[in-house]
Amino acid sequence: MAEPDRPRTDKSPWNWLLIIPIVVPLLTFLYNHDEPRLAGFPMFYWLQFAFILLGVGTTTLVYQMTKRGKR
Repeated sequence: MAEPDRPRTDKSPWNWLLIIPIVVPLLTFLYNHDEPRLAGFPMFYWLQFAFILLGVGTTTLVYQMTKRGKR
């Protein structure tokens, strides 16, 4: 619960990193290939899993860098 005497602020520059997992999957030239294959799966499929890991990693990093200390 937010403290009533302190307004919430989301002005951390770390928040700009959250644009990365949004923009990178939109760059279709990265995965518009059939080769290389990994375990028989085309590049498109395993790169989608890499995008998920990118999103999780970026979100975790931003959270850790912007969280406030416990009071």
